[in-house]
Amino acid sequence: MDIQKLMKQAQEMQAGMQKTQEELAAKTVEATVGGGKVTVVATGAGDIQSISIDPSVVDPEDVEFLEQLVLSGVQEAAAKGKDMAAKEMGKLTGGMGLPGM
Repeated sequence: MDIQKLMKQAQEMQAGMQKTQEELAAKTVEATVGGGKVTVVATGAGDIQSISIDPSVVDPEDVEFLEQLVLSGVQEAAAKGKDMAAKEMGKLTGGMGLPGM
């Protein structure tokens, strides 16, 4: 086993991971819930970029419904972002099953 070759491969993978993380931070996913009433946009890094709410679901008598819609939208956007990140990192690691990837 050539330790220098192994170290070089590790450095290349680390550089690739950094680049992929930067690219994921620039990519967005969108989740729409409640029949299009709430839309959440997030980055592949998991940052929420925006939340759009159709005024028709803003009912002072039923704030709980709106809260659930927003929560569902955020959860779905986060899940989509994580899925996109996992796929991109999987391409980089070649399915090696590295922890945290």
